[in-house]
Amino acid sequence: MSDTVHQLFTDSAARWADRPFLCVLPETAAIYGIEAGELSYRDADARIAALRDAYAAAGYGHGHRVGLLLENRPAFFLHWFALNALGVSVVPINADLRAAELEYLIGHSEIALAVALPERHADLVAAADRADRPFRVVADGEAPPPAAFAAPLAGTPIGELTECALLYTSGTTGRPKGCILPNRYFLHAGRWYADVGGLARLYPGEERMITPLPLVHMNAMAYSAMAMVTTGGCLIPLDRFHPRSWWADVRDARATVVHYLGVMPAMLMKADPSPEDRAHSVRFGFGAGVDRSLHRVFEDRFGFPLLEAWAMTETGAGAVIIANREPRKIGTSCFGREEPDVEVRVAADDGCDAAIEEHGELLVRHTGDDPRYGFLAGYLKDEAATAEAWAGGWFHTGDVVRRDADGHLHFVDRKKNVIRRSGENIAAVEVESVLQQHPLVKAVAVAAVPDPVRGDEVMACIVAQQPPADRAAMQAAAAKLVDWTLGQLAYYKAPGYVAFVDNLPLTATNKIQRGELKALAPTLVGGENCVDTCAMKKRQEIPK
Repeated sequence: MSDTVHQLFTDSAARWADRPFLCVLPETAAIYGIEAGELSYRDADARIAALRDAYAAAGYGHGHRVGLLLENRPAFFLHWFALNALGVSVVPINADLRAAELEYLIGHSEIALAVALPERHADLVAAADRADRPFRVVADGEAPPPAAFAAPLAGTPIGELTECALLYTSGTTGRPKGCILPNRYFLHAGRWYADVGGLARLYPGEERMITPLPLVHMNAMAYSAMAMVTTGGCLIPLDRFHPRSWWADVRDARATVVHYLGVMPAMLMKADPSPEDRAHSVRFGFGAGVDRSLHRVFEDRFGFPLLEAWAMTETGAGAVIIANREPRKIGTSCFGREEPDVEVRVAADDGCDAAIEEHGELLVRHTGDDPRYGFLAGYLKDEAATAEAWAGGWFHTGDVVRRDADGHLHFVDRKKNVIRRSGENIAAVEVESVLQQHPLVKAVAVAAVPDPVRGDEVMACIVAQQPPADRAAMQAAAAKLVDWTLGQLAYYKAPGYVAFVDNLPLTATNKIQRGELKALAPTLVGGENCVDTCAMKKRQEIPK
């Protein structure tokens, strides 16, 4: 059995030499300015070997970290696997990061080198100077410069527990944490996916998996990439999600599996039905967060199941849960039930086990002698945060879930996103998913604002497809949005305030910056771009 990601790839290259490893579609190639087409396992292995030798000659080795700012290009994989062969950990760098973020990442991770897009070299060098770090930068295709310092762990064995990558969490409530991910993390993710079966069954040497998700996320880097390498499949990474060309890309790629985020089905459902909606080879989608009201209609229209799963960067496949077998309880935010290799607790606020259907925090660990098997090794330079996350021998996810009478788990929201109004717990993500479906809405984020009577009130911050021209148009638009919500959710979940904003506070990975949103929302109340819709929130009479 392989001990490193590089060894896994070379083993697969020996078995599936002529099979395609990567496919670059013409649209992605044109955007990136690279060649379209497929790269076989044999040819990729040869290019990886050449890169490995070049890095070794330049003095890079065990204990170094190297940043990769290459977006979703094939070069990302080639450099990653080559560096992994030497015991070098890679640090994916989101291309959207700017000065302060780059300074923090370079200083915190202590990367010795970055392989980056040429147009970002100056930014990286300036950030390294501010962080006072010895640093080199190179473009793909250029010879690596001599290492800025000696390999910290030179001469020590490389294996399953060697750091493979350092992935930063999104930092929705604070500065991003660096998750130390060993080879085992990635190897276990690939093995898990290869073996999970059910509706998510993978056929060795046959799969073609398309993903628009970024390689700075664990989904694309661990699940997508490792699943294909483990099973000899072909990965089709897109530069990003393009709703208008999505189905054409899926057909051109001959994709059998798609990876998605919850917003994707919502956007695809906005398109007019077409005779080609089922003209594809997709057997299943793997992802999370599909809106409950769209789950069934999406599957009926496009003809394949969306398999909702739960995992975190921190847990990897050490505690992944997926609804890959019937009944999937579509329309209930169900993400399945744990397999025998995962242990789960749903903890109420008092720390005791939550009752059936009671909301509580999801606590997880791996079954067996090592409860941390397949998880992150820890947070870089933050032992306190690591210990806090593992308090009591369980990993505290911060996700609120409920377990039904059949043992299935249902996602409610992130613990810090719950709005408590008049004793009712409201999941921000639930309100967001409903508002996102309205044609007026380009993007939305929901937060709590103080209310002297109810404790919290719901505020929706809206980026409109076409900003309202004046106050009257703003009030009319707000009324339409609240009326829309009242038709789909309990009255108390509808926005009591609707604020129209130019943009939302987002992380570098385009997740809502919940900490900033929490601080921003109360300041918008009473402003010229905020509409008070509290009077519209009336309990709806149920027809008798």
